[in-house]
Amino acid sequence: MSASAPRVLVVTVVHRPDDARILHRQIPTLRAAGLAVTYAAPWAAVGVTPPDGLAVRDLPRAVGRRRLAALRAAVRLLRAEATAHDLVLVHDPELLLAVRSAGVGRLPPVVWDVHEDPAAALRHRAWVPRPLRPLVAGAVHGLERWAERRVHLVLAEDGYRERFRGDHPVVRNRPVAPAGGVATAGVATAGSPRVVHLGRLSTGRGVDALLALGRRLGPDARLELIGDADPEVRDRVAAAVQEGAVVHHGYLPSDRALALLAGARVGLCLLADEPNYRVSLPTKVVEYLAHGVPVVATPLPAVVPLLADGAGAVVPFGDVDAAEVAVRTLLTDDDAHARAVARARAAAAGLTWAAEGDRLVAALRGWAA
Repeated sequence: MSASAPRVLVVTVVHRPDDARILHRQIPTLRAAGLAVTYAAPWAAVGVTPPDGLAVRDLPRAVGRRRLAALRAAVRLLRAEATAHDLVLVHDPELLLAVRSAGVGRLPPVVWDVHEDPAAALRHRAWVPRPLRPLVAGAVHGLERWAERRVHLVLAEDGYRERFRGDHPVVRNRPVAPAGGVATAGVATAGSPRVVHLGRLSTGRGVDALLALGRRLGPDARLELIGDADPEVRDRVAAAVQEGAVVHHGYLPSDRALALLAGARVGLCLLADEPNYRVSLPTKVVEYLAHGVPVVATPLPAVVPLLADGAGAVVPFGDVDAAEVAVRTLLTDDDAHARAVARARAAAAGLTWAAEGDRLVAALRGWAA
């Protein structure tokens, strides 16, 4: 291994290849720091064209109950190519099974980037039969204990620390700072004022409250949903679009999605009170603030302090009435909105990817060595 240019094999079979954390934050940071990256992901399955100059490998995608083919392909990849690298960085808990099957002792150091709490998230995985969820959750906890003994961990949230016994580096999901610093938002745009929701649409992520809010706002504002809808809610979203209650952009790559924040009057984060959300700071909240967009959010522990100085409003879980009042205040009261924009910019100061990326590079260099 060259001390100045470790070779890193990055692997995912669950995430989209253009996942913001992987493709738009981590990989550019690693390459800028001189690390050589090969990125194995489901490029063809998702229909994403790899960026120029990035070494890639194509894998099947693990979706719902169709996961075995992707795991087998990942095992073949690890056996064939891992030893040509100094480090393997995996992004899915499922890939720990592939690492075990390939033989962790025969691989270079392996790092698992812990994006979420997979056991807590099972209640939102419709493809896992309800009676089996406790059993699967127990298996996930067992896999986490094995991983802590046999591979290195990087945690995406401070709140994930309590799941593990050891001390592991935290590389938070912070956005890349907008060009020129924190952006100006809330500028006048043609047509109705824009209210935006960035991120996947699901029951746990408040899709029913979002759709109800869109219907209530009616012609007074345009509620734009930026993100893919989970299968079980797609019909509801499509019906709201048909009614004209919301605009649904669907999934967009990170750069295009963030561009839609410009000029938005309010950003929404109406997550439910779920274990997987209580320990994390939703990236969308930081992205709204970094673009100068005031936020209306539910009272998750990591969100409340960010909005405490007036960068938006905190509303009770599931309370569409309170959400409507908060949104309408920011739509109609120009002075209140201007104050919230200024405080959003202040709240976003320092909450950028730069320090997190430096921490990731330092950790990977140390493990590769």
